[in-house]
Amino acid sequence: MKRFYYSDSISNFLKSSTVEILGELTLHNDFALIQTQRSAWVAEIEILQKILKPYSGSIYFEYSIPRMGRRIDVVLLIGPVIFVLEFKVGEREFSSYAIDQVYDYALD
Repeated sequence: MKRFYYSDSISNFLKSSTVEILGELTLHNDFALIQTQRSAWVAEIEILQKILKPYSGSIYFEYSIPRMGRRIDVVLLIGPVIFVLEFKVGEREFSSYAIDQVYDYALD
């Protein structure tokens, strides 16, 4: 089982189009792809391509945590730091559930 849907260096990610990255995510998606998921991926890609320009490292979308049976939206490896990103596209506030979710991911 593949542990992620898309991975690449940040520099290659920045050179790729949203359509190319979305195609990779869709190709490796094992679940029904609903419109909200596709829209969330597009938003995540656009946000990350704007903010990651000064950085080098690796990026992983939909990183699977087998023990938990869940997927992290994005994992970034930049230098010696691992960033765990959980997007809540369209949300207006941070729920305690969302904060606990990221905390659990980070612990794993």
